[in-house]
Order: sequence, then structure tokens, then C-alpha cells
Amino acid sequence: MDRYDRQILSILQEDATVPVAEIGEQVGLTSTPCWRRVQKLEESGIIRKRVALLDPAKLNVGVTVFVSVRTNQHSEKWLKTFHGLVASIPEVTEFYRMAGDTDYLLRVVVPDIAAYDAVYKKLIQGTELADVSSSFAMEQIKYTTALPLDYA
Repeated sequence: MDRYDRQILSILQEDATVPVAEIGEQVGLTSTPCWRRVQKLEESGIIRKRVALLDPAKLNVGVTVFVSVRTNQHSEKWLKTFHGLVASIPEVTEFYRMAGDTDYLLRVVVPDIAAYDAVYKKLIQGTELADVSSSFAMEQIKYTTALPLDYA
């Protein structure tokens, strides 16, 4: 990966709808070599997909809840069951297996506390958990989907 690739990725992370000709112009390439680079970045999996970022408040899911889950179950069967359960809940937008005191961390978006309570009930009904702790975000101070490119 060279500076052209990093510049292309930087532009696409900000707006994936920018035409290839415009990207090429911004980075100092003609359209064809720029398009080839974009294709290679896609084929290599560096660009996983191109999506639209939606406004949660305008879709009535403006409440963000971070859910810490601890369990004393660590069998493969339990893991598959829990992962399947969490994957089936559309309000869960991020799901991580953690090191430390928390086994799993979930990011949940909902319209209100009552909707979160319904998600919580799905979580506790579907599998055996030792502890579930919820933290409601009061304010989103920084949010970005753009990854740092200086390490590439």
C-alpha cells in the first residue's frame, strides 16, 4: 500500500459516492489507474463494502446503550447459542468478545428505555448469563467509521 492507496481510502471513507475520476484528480492519477487501485483494494478485502451511514435520531433509534455481559459458561455449544442469539437482535449494532472483567460488550441502539428492556429480556431469556450491566450514553462526543491509515 502506497500513498495513492491511502489517499484513495481516505476519500472513500469520507464519501464512497465520489466518482473515480474525481478521486483520481484529487490524488494525481487518471481514472483508469485509480479505478484499478480501487478494484484491487476491494479484491484484497481492504474495502469490505460501501454503505450509507444513517442518522439514528431520524430513524427513532437515538438512544445508545453499552451492555457488558459476564458469563460462567465457556463451552463451544454455549458460545454458538449466544452468538446466534445476539446476531438475531437487530438493535445490537456491535458485538465484541472481550478480555478482562467483561466477557462480551454490545452496542445497542433503541428509541427508549422500554425498547431496551425488550432487548434485555431477549438476551436473558435466550441463554445463561452471570451478569448483565447496561450503560446509557448521555452524549455522543465523537463517532467515526473512518479508520486511521497511517499504520497501513
